Amino acid sequence: MTDIVLRDIDAVLADRIRRIADAHGWSLADALMRLLEQGLHACEGELGARLDQAERDVLQAAILALEHEPDDPGFARIGRNPAVPAAVPEEPDQSISPQFTLE
Repeated sequence: MTDIVLRDIDAVLADRIRRIADAHGWSLADALMRLLEQGLHACEGELGARLDQAERDVLQAAILALEHEPDDPGFARIGRNPAVPAAVPEEPDQSISPQFTLE
């Protein structure tokens, strides 16, 4: 395996690497190797997410086509309709009828 030497590394970065190594119980060399691998995976993932010009054109055409579709009155309206006030139930008439008198 090739040796990697880091020169003039920032003290804060070196401390962060050392803390990660200590937290996981790794040697400093193992921590550096794992951090390099994870960093490479993250960078490669970002590169893979890019679209070439033909793919961008197709995606843009699909988005434009969807923008001209009429609104769906069904599920697409969920959460977009204004709140409808709850119906107040009609209360029973509790007034006293004049036919009864107290004497």
